[in-house]
Amino acid sequence: MKKFYIFSAVILCLFCLTTLALGQGITNPIKYDDFGKLLTDGIIPAVSAIIGSLSVIMIIIAGILYLTSAGSPEKIGTAKKALTYAIIGIVIAIAASGIVDIIKNTVGG
Repeated sequence: MKKFYIFSAVILCLFCLTTLALGQGITNPIKYDDFGKLLTDGIIPAVSAIIGSLSVIMIIIAGILYLTSAGSPEKIGTAKKALTYAIIGIVIAIAASGIVDIIKNTVGG
């Protein structure tokens, strides 16, 4: 039990010492100073690229579904839905930065 108290005291002292060192010589790891710049220059392009890539993959999958449907109306309907959602995804990926700019201007950011 005595070892537990010593260990707890050492850990507590280490945490107290780390709070003294915080902020001394540490630079900002994010290159953006405000959230607006981070959103428009960092997050939106990355998310748009991911959504665009997934949409292109979904178009390919929808084409494969259509080719392998063998005339089945249910499978053709599934392929058409997949194609529709993929096209909507591409439109959203293309318009993402514009949507964020419109929202920023509306809110006044």
